[in-house]
Amino acid sequence: MTLSVAILAGGLAKRLKKKTENIPKALIDIEGEPFISRQLTHLSNQGIKKVLICIGHLGNQIENYVGDGSKFKLKVFYSKDGNSLLGTGGSAKKASKILEENFFILYGDSFLPINFSNIQKAFFNKKKPALMTIIKNNNKWDKSNVFFKDNNLIYNKNNPKNNMNYIDYGLSVVNKSIFNLFPDNTKFDLSELFENLSNRDLLAGFEVYDRFYEIGSIKGIKDTINFFKKEYKSK
Repeated sequence: MTLSVAILAGGLAKRLKKKTENIPKALIDIEGEPFISRQLTHLSNQGIKKVLICIGHLGNQIENYVGDGSKFKLKVFYSKDGNSLLGTGGSAKKASKILEENFFILYGDSFLPINFSNIQKAFFNKKKPALMTIIKNNNKWDKSNVFFKDNNLIYNKNNPKNNMNYIDYGLSVVNKSIFNLFPDNTKFDLSELFENLSNRDLLAGFEVYDRFYEIGSIKGIKDTINFFKKEYKSK
């Protein structure tokens, strides 16, 4: 059975400034379609059946556009941060209350052209409570924050070491038990949780080789638009 996906789409998108004053980042136009449409179509094509979208800033617009997900051949549900944004970790913890024991976590600004079923198989094979997809980065797209060798993974986003040449790819699989480390309705970042797990050898790694696309920066949006332009030409 394919696991459900929690999409973290509640951020303020401060780096994009005027582009997201009136719309959430997920609805930025990418070659004729809102970005979240690109994500959901890809998930549906991967055999995903159920998606829970964590919404916050201008989240009602996402809910109005996506609805129940039927136009994407998905069942889509929503988890709302409430009056205070909970951060990526707090939002994921809240989502875990209404999801199954194990589920994917996908960042709301990432498009990942990979096979999700391979990630799911790796998660169950590695028998750890969380798995992070990573890509060799060498500081190309952002500051590298993962050391990965002989299946050993050390993750530190806030204080990366010089020997780190991988980066978090934007997709994880988790068992909901990992969220017991933090109280309910507390704001925290997933990076704090994953760093804690990696320090205790509880975070598995899965290396991917296809670059990620993101809309968290102006350059990222341009790259993502160009990717979909090429996709259209190849069809």
